[in-house]
Amino acid sequence: MNHVTGAEGTAEKTWFGQPRGLTILFLTNMWETFSYYGMRAILVYYMTKTLLLGQEHSSTIYGFYTSFAYFTPIIGGTIADRWLGKHRAVIIGASVMALGHFMMAFEPAFYFALATIALGNGLFLPTLPSQVNDLYKADDPRRPWAYNIYYVGVNVGAVLGILICSTLGETIGWHWGFGAAGIGMLAGLTIYLAGGKYLPPESRAPAPAAAIAPAPAARRHDWQTVQLLLGIALAVVVFRGAYEQVGNTVALWADSGVDRAFGGINIPAGLFQLLNPLLVIMMTPLLLIRWRRLADAGREHSPLQKMAIGALVVAVSYALLAVAAAMAGEGLAHWAWLVGFFLILTLGELYILPTGLGLFARLAPQRLGATTVASWFLANSAGSLAAGQVGRLWSYMSHAYFFALLAVVATAAAGLLLLLNRPARRVVEARSAEENAAVAP
Repeated sequence: MNHVTGAEGTAEKTWFGQPRGLTILFLTNMWETFSYYGMRAILVYYMTKTLLLGQEHSSTIYGFYTSFAYFTPIIGGTIADRWLGKHRAVIIGASVMALGHFMMAFEPAFYFALATIALGNGLFLPTLPSQVNDLYKADDPRRPWAYNIYYVGVNVGAVLGILICSTLGETIGWHWGFGAAGIGMLAGLTIYLAGGKYLPPESRAPAPAAAIAPAPAARRHDWQTVQLLLGIALAVVVFRGAYEQVGNTVALWADSGVDRAFGGINIPAGLFQLLNPLLVIMMTPLLLIRWRRLADAGREHSPLQKMAIGALVVAVSYALLAVAAAMAGEGLAHWAWLVGFFLILTLGELYILPTGLGLFARLAPQRLGATTVASWFLANSAGSLAAGQVGRLWSYMSHAYFFALLAVVATAAAGLLLLLNRPARRVVEARSAEENAAVAP
C-alpha cells in the first residue's frame, strides 16, 4: 500500500500505485473470467464428445451462445443506467451467472443453463468495467493505461479457469469443470461485496429515460461520438469473426490436427488455450513500458492506430496457421506452430481489445456509461455470431485455406479502423478539451 497525490492535492491511498477500487474490480472480474473461460475451454468438447452433437451444430451453438452473452449487456447496461445502478446490477448479474454455471452440471438443463449465464452476463459485463473510468479524475495520468491493467486481471482469471476447469473436465468429468466455474463466479461476487467501500460511488440515483437526455448544446458532439463508436463497432464485428475462432475451430484443430506429444506425454488440447492469457500477463507490462516511452517522446499511436495494428498482427497469426496446415498436409502439425500462433495473436489482442474497451468507456455520453460500454460488447456479440457462421466453413474447406480466410478477415478490420482514425482524433481531442475545462479552477 502507498499514497499518491490526487488531482485536488489530497493524499489518495492506493494499492500498487492505483486506486484501491481498481484492485477490487480487477479481482472481481478475474473470477468472472475464471468461470467464463473455464467453461468455454471445455464447451465444444462437451458438445461433441458427451452430447454427441456434430461439428457444424456445435459451432452454431457456440456462436449463438457467445453472441447472446455479448448481446444481453446492451439491455443490462440500459437497465443499470436507468433503474438499478451499477452496483446492484453487478450483484444481481453475478448471482444469476453462478446459478447458470451450476446448472451446466446437469445435461437436460444444457440450453437453459447457457441462456441463464448469458442473461446474468447482461447485467454484470457492462457495469463492472464502466466503474474503472469512475475511479480517476479527468486529468489523472494513470487513466489511459487503467484498462490494460484491468485486462491483466481478466487474463489471470482465464489462466486459472482454463487450467482448473479444463483439467477437471477432461480428466475427471465435464460436470466437475462446470461446477468449478460456478464456484469461481461466487468467489468474484464475494470479493465485490467485501470491497464495496473502495468502489466509486454512484454519481446519481438511477433515473428514468427522460432524465438521461443530454442538453441541446451537447447533442451535436454526442451524435458525432455515436457515429464514431458505430463505425468502430462495425470494424470490431469483422475482427471478431476471425478472433473468436480461438475457442472454436482453432480448438478443434488443436485437438485433431496438431501433434501434442511432449516429453512422452500427450498435452490435453484445452491446455493450449492457457497460452493466450499467460502471454497477456507477461506481455502487458512490457507493452505499457513501450507505450509510455513513445508517449514521452511524442510518438504515441492514436487509439485507432493501435487497434488497426492489433488487427494486422492477428492477421499474421492466422497466416502462420495457414502455413502450418499447408505444410502438414494430411499429417499433424508440430505443436510449436500453435505456440507461435498464440504468441503473435496475443500481441495483436493487447493492441486492439483493451484499447477499444477503454475508448468506449472514455467517450461515453454523460449518464450513459454502462450503456455505452455495453455497445462495445454488443459489437462483440455480432462478431461472435458471425464467427459461429464462419466456423461452419471448417467442414467444407481445407484447414490451410480456412486459416488464410481468417487472415483476410482480420486485415479487412484493420483497414476499416484506419479509415476511422482521423474522425476519431477529432472526437477524442474534443472530449479531452471538455474534461480539461471541467477540472479547471
